[in-house]
Amino acid sequence: AQACKAPGTRQSPRPPRSGVLLQAAMADEAKPEDKDNFDVGPLSVLQKCVKDNSQVLINCRNNRKILARVKAFDRHSNMVLENVREMWTEIPHGGKKKAKPVNKDRFISKLFLRGDSVILVLRNPK
Repeated sequence: AQACKAPGTRQSPRPPRSGVLLQAAMADEAKPEDKDNFDVGPLSVLQKCVKDNSQVLINCRNNRKILARVKAFDRHSNMVLENVREMWTEIPHGGKKKAKPVNKDRFISKLFLRGDSVILVLRNPK
């Protein structure tokens, strides 16, 4: 009982497709103990800042910058911040033709920042 094959073709031993899919599914499955491990990966920047109590500069989607100390965060980049300085630039409208941009800032002692407004997080090298 030999299978018919076209002349000049070779049969190569291949693993069954279901085995490949099963391996890929197992590789994608996260281990329960690694779920909240932020020591590696992009959230490690926030983890180091929480441990060192160092400042971060956060660029937000509303074109404002936040300089603060991170007290806590989660996998969505939601953050509890302390000693927050929020900075932005306003361009005055009306009055003069050539209005110069004005840099503004404000201090907030404690702040909860929702993660979907975060664009970039930079660690302060100090």
